[in-house]
Amino acid sequence: MPGKGKRGKGRGKSGGKKQKKPEVDILSPAAMLNLYYIAHNVADCLQLRGFRWPGAPKSKKGKNKT
Repeated sequence: MPGKGKRGKGRGKSGGKKQKKPEVDILSPAAMLNLYYIAHNVADCLQLRGFRWPGAPKSKKGKNKT
């Protein structure tokens, strides 16, 4: 169709200030309820919160289902 050329992919906000992530309380009731549903044991709970033990295998962010 005439008049329709290739469109470039739109870029997000370029430049400008980066927004600072708010501090999150990992001991809040909402966070504890979420952790209750996703963690299977204490070691899993600590790993999900970022406290890994020495020698623990590094896990990938997304789990591939193949």
